[in-house]
Amino acid sequence: MEKGDELGRVTLADVAREAEVSVSTVSKVLNGRTDVSASTRGRVERVLREHDYQRAARNGGEAPLIEIVFHELDSLWAMELLRGVETVANEHGAAVVVAHSGSRHAPGPGWIDAVLRRRPLGVVLVFSSLPPELKRQLRARSIPFVIIDPAGNPDPDIPSVGSANWAGGLAATRHLIELGHRRIAIVTGPEDTLCSLARLDGYRSAMSMAGLDIDPALIAFGDFHAEGGLARAKQLLELPDRPTAIFAGSDLQALGVMEAARVCGLRVPEDLSVVGYDDLDIAQWTSPALTTVRQPLREMAEQATRLILALRSGEATAAPTRLELSTTLVVRSSTVAPGPAAS
Repeated sequence: MEKGDELGRVTLADVAREAEVSVSTVSKVLNGRTDVSASTRGRVERVLREHDYQRAARNGGEAPLIEIVFHELDSLWAMELLRGVETVANEHGAAVVVAHSGSRHAPGPGWIDAVLRRRPLGVVLVFSSLPPELKRQLRARSIPFVIIDPAGNPDPDIPSVGSANWAGGLAATRHLIELGHRRIAIVTGPEDTLCSLARLDGYRSAMSMAGLDIDPALIAFGDFHAEGGLARAKQLLELPDRPTAIFAGSDLQALGVMEAARVCGLRVPEDLSVVGYDDLDIAQWTSPALTTVRQPLREMAEQATRLILALRSGEATAAPTRLELSTTLVVRSSTVAPGPAAS
């Protein structure tokens, strides 16, 4: 047998013999191939678990790694998540591997081969879901995984960490209503992203509870980036009856909204109040400082990494776990009562 076929002190041939299958069948199971019957797959995976393949590999001298996988890296919120993973990894003497793959909904097909070669302690995925084949491959190699869910609603069989998006949208909109605003617009995130829809539902709930009409013209879908916030806010501010306040679905979009106000000759907050979402470090340094909803991104990443390590050590069960952290309104200088002309 070739050296690459070893599972610590247990070889693929040993596993195949005990499971009463061929070596190629064991290899197919390890690589998540679908051309293996459910009963055969279950038998092979049971033998692999009994021999604790992943622990054997670690005892062979591999450096402990925790992997975090993003669909995009060019955003400040991604850096907040990375800092959270690094904090917990450092506490446990592990290194962090950063991967970039796929769309916001799932990692791309090329990523799985690389992660199976690296065999990390676990994987933190910043995606909405994970395709069944990738789940099978990770589970076959005993690599635990957790989804950080700022952008979706994972399948119920996947451990995940998220935040209270509906409550955040409610708090942001209610704050503007309590200041006296009635023409309140929202620039939420992409229309196919559940966190965007949850924040929009929170906005709608606050408006309805206050007895205010919800004007469809004041609802816009952005992309969570400043450019999208700028483009959508310009359209809103050019309406004949423009809004006096805009709730943006991210701090970056809020920056775009503030720039749109400047381009349109409006002052923030005197002519337009603006609320963001995330509470990135930059929010306190904008001019004026940005009122925003704090989404605990770093804490979400820390919790996800601790859950990975608990699954790895057996302290947590393999049963799906959903952790949802609370959001908090942070009031700064970008929101005030509407001026006399808007009353």
